[in-house]
Amino acid sequence: MKPMRTSLYWRLLVWFCVANLLVLALGGLFARRFIEFTTSIEINWAALAQDADQAYESGGRDALAAWVAQQRQQGVEATLFEHGEMLYPIRLGVSVRSQLPALLSSDRSVVMQPRPGFYVAVQQVVGNDGHARQLLAMSHSHVRLRPQTREKIYLAMQLALSLLFIGLVGWWVARSVARPVEALRRATRRMAEGELSTRVGRQGGLAHDELAQLAGDFDVMAGRIEALVAHERGVLQDLSHELRSPLARLQLILDLSRRGGDSPEGAAYFAQAEQEIARLDRMLGEMLALSRMEGGLPGMERELLELAEVVHEGVEQSRLEADAQRVELQLTGVDSAKISGNAMLLERAVANLLANAIKFSAAGGRIEVALRVDSSFAEISVRDHGPGVPANELALLFRPFFRGSNAARAEGHGLGLAIVQRVVQVHGGTIDVANAEGGGLEVRLRLPLA
Repeated sequence: MKPMRTSLYWRLLVWFCVANLLVLALGGLFARRFIEFTTSIEINWAALAQDADQAYESGGRDALAAWVAQQRQQGVEATLFEHGEMLYPIRLGVSVRSQLPALLSSDRSVVMQPRPGFYVAVQQVVGNDGHARQLLAMSHSHVRLRPQTREKIYLAMQLALSLLFIGLVGWWVARSVARPVEALRRATRRMAEGELSTRVGRQGGLAHDELAQLAGDFDVMAGRIEALVAHERGVLQDLSHELRSPLARLQLILDLSRRGGDSPEGAAYFAQAEQEIARLDRMLGEMLALSRMEGGLPGMERELLELAEVVHEGVEQSRLEADAQRVELQLTGVDSAKISGNAMLLERAVANLLANAIKFSAAGGRIEVALRVDSSFAEISVRDHGPGVPANELALLFRPFFRGSNAARAEGHGLGLAIVQRVVQVHGGTIDVANAEGGGLEVRLRLPLA
């Protein structure tokens, strides 16, 4: 994963940009207010006019030029006017230049603020020589402050605000990142201690960032582990129960055969023992297949399949067993359907469904097999005309080793439908079972088309 494509990266970038923009916007405002309201050296415009007049009277225009340069260093742009003439030239803005004639002819002192943060003062002054003059002064503050000092205050305010906002944003981001990380750490520790029901859940922050996705993946993993462990425990309990009966019978048969010696009765007991051993072997084989499927089938090979061929192959493999039970296998409709899957597993699923239907069908009965296709799914249906299943047992049919109240009619270990369900699940499909109208059981497999 490229870091610049992650939402967490953009989340951090956006918040730090917001912090910098706040510093730029509020820094200048706060610095200006700080300068204006915390500096006690306010400009005395009248005294400034007297100083300018004395400089001009003592040394003429050269002395006035030196005085203007000195005031400029302290953040004030000023000069003297006499009879409407500027005694030392300075730069004037358009707004000040347009109002200057009226200000000079008013014969009164005035201080105005044409725009926020900009001051213009006109002061009347009469020199020792009896001549009337006017001081025109402009400043970006109503306090006397050197530009260097002003810049230092601005920089100090910018630095203080930068530290403040970056600290706040950093604290908020670190808190939002640390919370799900800490929750994951606690959940991992509890999982390691054996508390399989542990979940992280929502821990604040954005709903779709990488940490939230990691927490969600952890919960999915924890749920999967809990389900697998619960399943394995259940299977182990069921297997222990199922193996107890054939092992007890096998022990009894071997004891009887030992007593019978070489007599024909002893040979019959050995034949029964062989049957019990074969039954145990089939049960363990089915258990191994179910266990592999429950483990997620690592490395399962997929290919593009024609599902109709899989159904035909499953029917042909089951036809011999159906003929032996005098049960008719009838294909009521087979559409062409392309899916992505494993042919061996799907053939086994179809064979298990047909074997289960054959076991519960009476002699002369009929099993209907169909393959139909809709817009995005292929559906395989297998219906028998046997006794069906009580409604309260339908939800339990896919549980390993479950055998319903009708199971006494046929042999089996209760693993066939559990294997079919797992094969369907690993192919991304669903399985549904219901009692059909008119009697019998109908099983439907829905598999996504390629």
